[in-house]
Amino acid sequence: MFSPGPFFQASWQAWRRFFTLSWQHHRLVQALVPIRSLGPRHAPRIQAHLQSLSPGDRYLRFGYAANDEQIASYVQGLDFERDEIFGIYNRRLELLAMAHLAFSVDPQFNSCAEFGVSVLAPARGRGYGARLFDRATMHARNEGVSLMFVHALSQNTAMLNIARRAGAKMVRDGPDSECHLRLPPADMDSRLTELFEEHMAQTDYHLKLQASQFRDLLKVVQEVRQGVREARNHPSP
Repeated sequence: MFSPGPFFQASWQAWRRFFTLSWQHHRLVQALVPIRSLGPRHAPRIQAHLQSLSPGDRYLRFGYAANDEQIASYVQGLDFERDEIFGIYNRRLELLAMAHLAFSVDPQFNSCAEFGVSVLAPARGRGYGARLFDRATMHARNEGVSLMFVHALSQNTAMLNIARRAGAKMVRDGPDSECHLRLPPADMDSRLTELFEEHMAQTDYHLKLQASQFRDLLKVVQEVRQGVREARNHPSP
């Protein structure tokens, strides 16, 4: 016989985590940041985001100072069906931060995934990297991943600190470091929380998209009005 007790308890836990996750883990983020899954149609924004990184930031993200052509090749090679890409947009629909959760292509290691993240310089200090790590961790759990890896240069202290605070074990090998984090199995809390967060992020994105389209429309109207005024003030001879 179905007992509603565990269901409502899990639902309440999911809602509570949904509204308090940012405060509990990232004091710099005072409210939840909408993080949405990105698909192929977001590829141009992903490429623009990565190409906006400085040479030093590109080196930390990719392990080498990737040029624009190499970044374009990386974006073209993204497998949106297999992997998961997450992003944080501002109100102008600029991709401020993104994360790539890559699942293993080897069936023997289908319970493993690797995490990579990048944040634009003006958006740092807001806890976006940690929020994306939490989002990716939750999704990985729900997809049956039990071990998540982070490969980073030893000088990438921001990324290593995020993994360390999450409980990951770190192994240094010269200039490189590898962190691995054991993930608990998915439960109703993790599944409901991901569902709520994705719904909120998609709603937020569509509202920003509509606002952006409306601003573009107003700009066109203002240009037309300006043209009419100029034509009235300077009639043709």
